[in-house]
Amino acid sequence: MIASSLLVVLPGLIAAPILAALPGWRAAATANIGVCAIILLAAIRLAIAPGPIDDDAWLRPDALGIVLVLLTSFTGLTTAWFSRFYIRHEAEAERLGPRAIRLYHGAFPALLGFLLTALLSDNIGLTWVCLEAATIIGVLVVVLPGTEDAIEASWKFFILCGVAVALALFGTIMLYLAASPILGPGWPAMSWRGLAAAAPACNGGLLNLAFVFLLIGYGTKAGLVPLHGWMPDAHAEGPTPVSAILSGSVLNVALVVLLRLRGVIGANAAAGGAAIAPGPAMIILGLASVLVSAFCLWPRRDVKRFFAFSTIEQNGLVALAFGLGGPAANFAGLLHMIAHTLTKASIFQCVGRAAQLRGGQDFPHLSGLLRDQRLLAFTLAAGTIAVAGLPPFAMFSSEFLIASELARRMVWLSPLLGLGLIVGTWALLARLLDLCVGLPKGTGKSPSVGGAALASAWLNLAIVVGLGLAMPPALVNLLQQAAGP
Repeated sequence: MIASSLLVVLPGLIAAPILAALPGWRAAATANIGVCAIILLAAIRLAIAPGPIDDDAWLRPDALGIVLVLLTSFTGLTTAWFSRFYIRHEAEAERLGPRAIRLYHGAFPALLGFLLTALLSDNIGLTWVCLEAATIIGVLVVVLPGTEDAIEASWKFFILCGVAVALALFGTIMLYLAASPILGPGWPAMSWRGLAAAAPACNGGLLNLAFVFLLIGYGTKAGLVPLHGWMPDAHAEGPTPVSAILSGSVLNVALVVLLRLRGVIGANAAAGGAAIAPGPAMIILGLASVLVSAFCLWPRRDVKRFFAFSTIEQNGLVALAFGLGGPAANFAGLLHMIAHTLTKASIFQCVGRAAQLRGGQDFPHLSGLLRDQRLLAFTLAAGTIAVAGLPPFAMFSSEFLIASELARRMVWLSPLLGLGLIVGTWALLARLLDLCVGLPKGTGKSPSVGGAALASAWLNLAIVVGLGLAMPPALVNLLQQAAGP
């Protein structure tokens, strides 16, 4: 098993310094696509033929890890494809210099490598290290444009997530101390699988302490309200391909850690231990994220910042589903995570290309895309309708499942969820009209976006439509395994 896992994580980590040393953007951008394709092929191989299970391996993927590895590696490849067109424009416009482009291409596969390692890790310490390494890389990439706003966003990203690093580390230590009397010192007490099995006998007080610190630490990385302050700035000021990765993969890893943590704490509480039930806290953070972000969508003028708040809303829905727990809610949360990641990557690709052509990323600059960028406008419209949770896209199905589970188990909270969804959807559709059929700023006509630049966005959206109409049985089975009993 560890050999198959290493085939997934090593290409990105090995390729990072090589890509950073390549002169010129063309060779590095092309090589980046090739590396991401190798990673995706290795992830598919891992899902089809994982190989023998090694109980002592630090990389020990389960169904949950495999689902997210496939999603992350696929999104990495489609974003790398879009990135080639994005970087070409930035290089020709001299907005990114040769040094910044080399750093960008070195950071891209390294970021994927650390995220994939965190997803495949069966060690709570390794998970923490990899997610923090991915965060540091994200901070360095956000600052690449070199503007005052980018520097401010990078510092905010670093400071807020730096505090989260310390809190998550303290929570990780508490989790280890709770498990070590039962599992023994060293690696066994740091294994996610071992923790889940030994949780009923662990010290409930230490588990409670660990849960509080880990929820705050990883909740900050997931961008949950009120821990979301870094995310809109990082999305708005960093290179657009980084927004696509941050909006999906980085936040997904943090949410997966919270899901695993919920299983450990919940097992102790269900067995009559002293641990508090973890569900209510996650439900509160999830609902708060949905409501606050839905109303924050309305006054936003920057398009990337607007869709960053949309990401907070969607992550809140996932946190709500994981807080409810159980096979049905976890299944809905994972489906929503998959659909949102693919959809938001497509949206940021469209927005990033439009901002480059129009010379700005606020709504007045990007309005009226149908007049001179019809292909781009229709793609962006499809993505916005998808993230608004309308059929036939998969986010309609996942939102319906989450709302149904909430109504079945906590019906008094359903009006709050309904309010957030209605306000958020209304804002998305209103802004969609501005972007597509509003009056364009200025009279000059920008060059049309070719189909090659939008191919990755179309592929993402095609999968989201397919999942909304008919999910493959193999994927259903894998999601059911990942959702747990």
